Amino acid sequence: MTRFAVWAPEAEAVGLVTTAAPAPMRALPDGWWELDLEEAGPGTDYWFVVDGSEPLGDPRSPWQPEGIEGPSRVVDHGSFTWTDQQWRGCPAPWLSGGAIYELHTGTFTPEGTFDAAIGRLDHLVDLGVRAVEIMPVNEFSGEHGWGYDGVFLYAPHHAYGGPDALKRLVDACHARGLAAILDVVYNHLGPAGNVLERFGPYFTARYVTPWGKAVNLDGRFSDEVRAFFIDNALMWLRDYHLDGVRLDAVHAIVDTSATHFLEELRARVAALEREDGRRRVVIAESDLNDPRLVRDVARGGYALDGQWCDDFHHALHALLTGERTGYYQDFGRLEDLARALRQGYVFDGRYSAFRRRRHGRSPAGLPASCFCGYLQNHDQVGNRAEGSRISSLIGADRVKIGAALVLTAPFIPLLFMGEEWGASTPFPFFTDHQDPEVAKAARRGRLAELASGGWDPAAAPDPQDPATFARARLRWEELDLPPHSEVLRWYRALIHLRHRIPALRDGRFDQVEVRYDEDAGWLTLRRGPVFLACNLGDREHRLQAPSGTMVLACGGAEVESGRLVLPPDALALFA
Repeated sequence: MTRFAVWAPEAEAVGLVTTAAPAPMRALPDGWWELDLEEAGPGTDYWFVVDGSEPLGDPRSPWQPEGIEGPSRVVDHGSFTWTDQQWRGCPAPWLSGGAIYELHTGTFTPEGTFDAAIGRLDHLVDLGVRAVEIMPVNEFSGEHGWGYDGVFLYAPHHAYGGPDALKRLVDACHARGLAAILDVVYNHLGPAGNVLERFGPYFTARYVTPWGKAVNLDGRFSDEVRAFFIDNALMWLRDYHLDGVRLDAVHAIVDTSATHFLEELRARVAALEREDGRRRVVIAESDLNDPRLVRDVARGGYALDGQWCDDFHHALHALLTGERTGYYQDFGRLEDLARALRQGYVFDGRYSAFRRRRHGRSPAGLPASCFCGYLQNHDQVGNRAEGSRISSLIGADRVKIGAALVLTAPFIPLLFMGEEWGASTPFPFFTDHQDPEVAKAARRGRLAELASGGWDPAAAPDPQDPATFARARLRWEELDLPPHSEVLRWYRALIHLRHRIPALRDGRFDQVEVRYDEDAGWLTLRRGPVFLACNLGDREHRLQAPSGTMVLACGGAEVESGRLVLPPDALALFA
């Protein structure tokens, strides 16, 4: 017997469709409808009918084997055989000892599936990362896409392999000592296949987002809407054994309730942790530079475990590339990078020329381990017109300098797939919408977004062209070929340095010592026994050589008669 249930608070009648005519469902309090069906079980396909509508997928569908237009399918989460009983989760400070590795399932391997990704996990173990962060896998339109336009949030995408395949991937991660974090999107849903409005007031016209209607988290009927998204996060953590969620663009989540949605979500995750004894992380992406995201509830915060630190990325990227378009116009000085290394935010209430207003708030008192720092991520690569990686914009030595600054910084390092070998493949924005009007709107929206960011829209490939997606697939054969093999050795050495030296993973801003000369272009960073010196200027610079052994160097850096010689684009690392 299977119990079917759906929330449709304003419906007059709701029916369940399996293989016969719609069976009427019983109305329950608070807008829920239910029906127990003796002959239904795992593998049963079904739809709902609301007030005589066409068959609609279940808003909480656990599987859409035929995509967004097909039926929902019953899944028994208890039938999977897990082997990770000894796994205890991943506290955020533990992640600081290695790195988070962000990957897109569809382009990580030639096959583009969860099962195929398992075959590359040993590479990540050898690299030294602590966790994989999987870009959204919820069911979205078509066979491939970034995943941020999902519409069936409880269903792993059919083209990736479905529910059991995702469980196999997570189980395989845990068997290798890797945590698995999932990217989720709770600020909007995609334009194609979104059935939520057919069931209830999931959205509101009181707020807007850049991508679609805002979610109703504080209006009439919002209790069940909040539960829909919180239950979704708990499902991934409980039924799929995932170790955390990364929340996309929380600045677009508007909630004026006394208890903010993010605070409630973290509290519910904490309850699950107490229940099963596994530690999870909730990490946010935010454009607000607001420390409340990670402050304790007692101090007026939401108690999330971490947040992406775009200011650090922007400061580093602008220095390495010289770019000043879009939001990079606010950066480009060594002072900015030093400020980020010392406190995370560059904009802590300072005036932003890009925004034409003051931006951010002081992060004083926050540990560095609540920030994720990166040279690249899917946004910073994919939101460029051509999806260009940093290795295609600057020389190899500058790439190494960028990697070293990320991997010796006090934050939790985050890498984007292929970064560790300077992958030649771009990561452009791609979609596979089957509705011609939605496809046309996606093209228009992409071009407008690029123009607003200061990029040339004419340089962007068509997101609907299958070749755009195909170009994004990693070429694993590059691993053993120069210059990629040398970049890989560099990344591996840096990450394993974090493993060995406690000071690199202590997450303490007060132990970060940064010196720089803005005019000369050199910067030094000391963290415990580790000393880094780099020269981003156009002339050679000489410093007093520190104590310790020079364990890594690039760009011709050398010690000569007790002096550290740094030619332009050179770096030396002592430990």
